[in-house]
Amino acid sequence: MTLSHASLTRTFVALAIAGLAGCASVPSEDRDPSDPFERYNRAVFAFNDGLDRAILKPTAEAYSELPRPVRTGVGNFFSNLDDVRVAFNNVLQGKFHDAASDTSRVLFNTSFGLLGLIDVASPMGLAKNNEDFGQTLGAWGVPSGPYLQIPFWGPSTVRDAPALVVDFYTHPRNYSFSHGRQLRKHWQALFVLDVIDTRAGLLSTEAALATMSEDRYAVMRDVWLQRREFLVRDGEPVSDERWLDELDELDELEALEAMEREESGL
Repeated sequence: MTLSHASLTRTFVALAIAGLAGCASVPSEDRDPSDPFERYNRAVFAFNDGLDRAILKPTAEAYSELPRPVRTGVGNFFSNLDDVRVAFNNVLQGKFHDAASDTSRVLFNTSFGLLGLIDVASPMGLAKNNEDFGQTLGAWGVPSGPYLQIPFWGPSTVRDAPALVVDFYTHPRNYSFSHGRQLRKHWQALFVLDVIDTRAGLLSTEAALATMSEDRYAVMRDVWLQRREFLVRDGEPVSDERWLDELDELDELEALEAMEREESGL
């Protein structure tokens, strides 16, 4: 079994290390406690945002014009692959019931759901879970650390950035079962399609967030951090008043995402 995206992973690691090195030189006075590297993060955010507006967002908008059954099938396919990684992290967190549910989802959706194009598991009561290695580290008690923008990637934290490497190697999308160049090209195409499908799913949420504030960076940072905290705690209430002050915005985001999933049939 050969990794088809090893070079991409090495590039990501190099960028993450470079980003962390850049963060170290940024003063943290008068900064949000969760974002001591704000000057660096804003610069990277502007860079990523420029790339997104020039390439990824227009591509996602064109993709969103495809018939809904096509987009639903693509989303279901990648969601099925993602369940393998989710199951792995549920095992690491000791959530064996959820891990069994995740494994059952993969088995049913891959077989009866035509390689995951149709989600037959959810109507059976096997709910979709959301876990990654960053959440696993959080469940083990590792603090999130400062907020961090990664070039070509987006929002993360000092804890979650290295965890992305583990997520990469535990996602079946990133493996090929042959040394054949043609198969690797197909797998790389799947990676690109997954990114576009994910970006298309964020279009409506992004539009709603843009109306909350003129400072897009601050809004997306705060909502992303709230969302991560929510996921790590599995929805349990938090004691930090800094988060409690903004729970209304989080609830609104959750409602928007739920509406979007319902409309897309996911």
